[in-house]
Amino acid sequence: MSSVTISEVIILIAATLLASSFATYLIFYSNILQSSVTISIDAANQRMNVRVEIVYATINETEKCYVIYAKNVGYIPIHNSTYNSIDLYVGPYRRATLYRYNASGGAGYFTIEDSDGDGVWEVGETAVLKAEYSSLTEEPLYEAKIYISNGVGDSYLFTPPP
Repeated sequence: MSSVTISEVIILIAATLLASSFATYLIFYSNILQSSVTISIDAANQRMNVRVEIVYATINETEKCYVIYAKNVGYIPIHNSTYNSIDLYVGPYRRATLYRYNASGGAGYFTIEDSDGDGVWEVGETAVLKAEYSSLTEEPLYEAKIYISNGVGDSYLFTPPP
């Protein structure tokens, strides 16, 4: 009779250990899953909070560049470390050229100067983007498009100065 009781106790202890280890495993991986979901939601939230709107664009023929005034209408500032993720397209309507960010500028590149010069494009702040071109053809209509890393962008049509 005692051997049956001892074997039942052993089975009960083994079942309890197995159940508790399975519960620990589930809790551990549910925390990892929750952390992963939270990180993904935060990243998506940050991408949606970055928005830029072009307010004016023109051509400066003496400096041989397009000048674009863009405003940060999002909810978070854009730091100069992330300027490389901005794509700027400027040129004749439907034939705009891609310009990449380069702090020193040059043909085929653009520079960004925020209003207060601190290297952070604050919320509500207007920045001046200058895209240097190598040659300019006379066209009646030009376009400027800006896309941030999250894919949200803006476009602006303008005519050359008289």
